[in-house]
Amino acid sequence: MKNKNNEAVTTIEFKRSRHGDPFDRGSMDSYYRRSRNPHYFVGGTGCSPRIEEAQMTELEVLAYHAGFDSNEREGDYKDYGWGNGRY
Repeated sequence: MKNKNNEAVTTIEFKRSRHGDPFDRGSMDSYYRRSRNPHYFVGGTGCSPRIEEAQMTELEVLAYHAGFDSNEREGDYKDYGWGNGRY
């Protein structure tokens, strides 16, 4: 990937900028123990158009995976009350 000056980018830092953005959706898929499925919402989650991976930019897909990976490292999963905190 290259920046606007056509220089190779080796490090990108992602963070959640709004509810429904790619990073947010990745982190929530991990939190709820869903499989990876890159997507995001144009506006708020569930109340605006959903953008699927085929329509996402490379950077949006990377942001989704960064959110998913961030939550996996943190180990913050929904506790459904079944004893193990993972499901």
